[in-house]
Amino acid sequence: MNVPSSPAALPISAVERDTGLSKDTLRVWERRYGFPQPVRDAFDERVYPADQVERLRLIARLLNSGQRPGRVVSLPMPALQQLVQQVAPGASGDAAASTEQRAILEGLKEHDVVGLRRALNQAVLRMGLGRFVTELLAPLNVLVGEAWVRGEIQVFEEHMYTESVTAVLRSAIGSTPATPLPGRPRVLLTTFPQEPHALGLLMAEAMLVLEGCNCVSLGVQTPLLEIAQAAQANRVQIVGLSFSASVNTNQMLRGLQELRAKLPADISIWAGGHHPALKRRDLDGITPVADLADIQPLLAQWPAVH
Repeated sequence: MNVPSSPAALPISAVERDTGLSKDTLRVWERRYGFPQPVRDAFDERVYPADQVERLRLIARLLNSGQRPGRVVSLPMPALQQLVQQVAPGASGDAAASTEQRAILEGLKEHDVVGLRRALNQAVLRMGLGRFVTELLAPLNVLVGEAWVRGEIQVFEEHMYTESVTAVLRSAIGSTPATPLPGRPRVLLTTFPQEPHALGLLMAEAMLVLEGCNCVSLGVQTPLLEIAQAAQANRVQIVGLSFSASVNTNQMLRGLQELRAKLPADISIWAGGHHPALKRRDLDGITPVADLADIQPLLAQWPAVH
């Protein structure tokens, strides 16, 4: 049905950026669950009313906390709000979080972007890139994600955080001596077309560079055929992929199988991120990387197994 779009209605690309839910995921849910229910603008393009976008935000928060789409996508707004309170109770500032992490989160809530970047840069200099990624940034991401699930920070604030961390990581990676170590693999880094999140990929690149790997990054949302072609053109030994919890499980698994079939057997596929299917399934021909700290021991085995 074509109707004039409300000024508050968002096109699908804006919904993808706002919620982190990919365009493909939104279309699959529309067919499978009957939600969302976009209307069409004057150009016959999908647009999403504000109330549906808000509901999608809650669904995305629940997926990030480990819920499955089949359980939450069809729930009405009151049920989603109640479930959010159940899966992420309490206030932010977990007792296990460091004083520095809590201070960074508070700075984010106060929109102090300059202070946020200064604190992150100082932490890199003090801790070194490897410890910064594994000991401060990884838990901090969880802290920010939990605050977002509870609605304590807004989407724009989460974007501010992501952009600040990205800028700091890129600068730190660029300052790291780029001399590959003998015997270390050449690694291609990217995400599938359904995955718009780049932060996990950048954190993995930081760890790989520190281990003496030569990394080639394609950024996010690369078509499978392009990944396969880039892997062979760049003569890589590993294709590294990152998956957030919001990616459709069946699409991810089919994509991994298809990519495995397109690549020569001597090119490994490493799949990391917070998608629960990576922990639940035995993926034939795929190396799961459950944690960034696993990269170092995996590489330590590399000369012995390749």
